[in-house]
Amino acid sequence: MTEITPDSDVHAAVAALAAADRVLIATHENPDGDAIGSMTAAAAGLRQIGKHVRMYLEPASTIPHEVSFLNTDGLERDIDPAEIEGWALLVLDCGNERRLGELHEALRASAATVVDVDHHHDNSRFGDVNLIDGHASSTAEILVPVFDGLGIEITPQIAEALYVGLVTDTGRFQYRTTSPEALRLAARLVEAGADVHKVFELVFESVQLGKLSLLGRVIEHTVPYYGGRLLVSHVSREDLALVEGDEATTEGLIDHLRAVDGVQVAGLIREQVPLPDGTITPNRVSLRSRGLIDVSQIARKSAGGGHKQAAGFSHPGTVDDIRDFIVAEVAAQLEEPAA
Repeated sequence: MTEITPDSDVHAAVAALAAADRVLIATHENPDGDAIGSMTAAAAGLRQIGKHVRMYLEPASTIPHEVSFLNTDGLERDIDPAEIEGWALLVLDCGNERRLGELHEALRASAATVVDVDHHHDNSRFGDVNLIDGHASSTAEILVPVFDGLGIEITPQIAEALYVGLVTDTGRFQYRTTSPEALRLAARLVEAGADVHKVFELVFESVQLGKLSLLGRVIEHTVPYYGGRLLVSHVSREDLALVEGDEATTEGLIDHLRAVDGVQVAGLIREQVPLPDGTITPNRVSLRSRGLIDVSQIARKSAGGGHKQAAGFSHPGTVDDIRDFIVAEVAAQLEEPAA
């Protein structure tokens, strides 16, 4: 059953955005379909009603090839926080402020109002206005009543961006978050002009050959634990270099591990490539669960977060260190001796 977001929260978000002439829209590092879909839909919608809008994504992140067809024209990767002094900051699909990147404190300090719209149940409520529905299918779903309240017309462009957020975060309407409300929203978006076949082909049937090669490496690196109930794999820097890939190339690979018969939890560790200045950020980890294990609980122990069935975090240790951490945390929830 979908949680009903209090009308007062929607009204507060609508009022804050209605009062703002200038809005900076931001989302989490290493964005997925819901993050990019929600951001581009919000940018188009707010511009439609006369707002001056900028979009920001922290510089080390890449956009997955599968959703690169969405209109991110003008997306900024480097921004001077002083330039948004007095602006409203609309943060989408971001469970905590740290996931905005290194500028998160400066951006929040410069903004006159921070509006936090998200569907992660463990959201840290870092905004001045927090519109959070932990049972919604996607951030795209939560945005729609805000658009309605602002008088934004759901044009075909906006409908398609929202549909991408909806269809990716529900796993093509197969995850547990696929509620009657999500399905009704899908129908509304199709009626508004979202092209279902186009989205299917571009998002799910435009896989790059390098990504298939990388999947092969992930399978080779996979180690089973607890009779196959836990699978852990990794992507090394050498793997990414071999397929000429980047962080975004790994998007969705973990779902192939979760799909294995008997698996309750899957973990994928991604070694980080050096940044242009030569520094290497902590390795990133994705976790997926079929429901028995709460992976958001594991992620929070390393300053990450997410959903009970899909979460992520960064970790400064080696691949072996991270694998040991995951194995021990899953053991604690399974009440099994650590492997």
